Amino acid sequence: MKRWILVVLFALALAALVVIVGFTQIRVDALQEPGQLETVFATGVKHLLVHWSSREGIPPAPTNLQASVEEGDKLYATDCSMCHGLDGHTPTDSGRWMYPRASDLIAPEVQQYSDRDLFWIVKNGIRLSGMPAFGRVESDEHIWNLVHYVKTLREGAQPESGRAAP
Repeated sequence: MKRWILVVLFALALAALVVIVGFTQIRVDALQEPGQLETVFATGVKHLLVHWSSREGIPPAPTNLQASVEEGDKLYATDCSMCHGLDGHTPTDSGRWMYPRASDLIAPEVQQYSDRDLFWIVKNGIRLSGMPAFGRVESDEHIWNLVHYVKTLREGAQPESGRAAP
């Protein structure tokens, strides 16, 4: 069953690549932003693969959500803000110049991930995206704390530490 799904996903990806090549000029440089078709396709595939990968092996989250958010705020400042910016919305120079750009953590594309999906992303990273894997440097509890903090970031919200969101 799993092989069949992988074969179908590969065939769909190959078909999409053929469509993209047929209708656009493929560029591999990081100077040009990708087109809408490429962005929609890549984002959809990424969401699907992350969701699929996060189905198993995710430990339970801490039960004290408030304490988890407060600890996540501290970890965010040291582990995440160097690319995503202090507010999670305004990337630093490092985050702006990597390709793909550091994610806007308050954007619907990020906030729509489930907590399990975000845990998987922080623990395992996203290959070829600049998003590192924190699974070897942070405990599962710390990763959950980061996830809970990121979920508090909303446009116009005031995070616990007083850092102003945009």
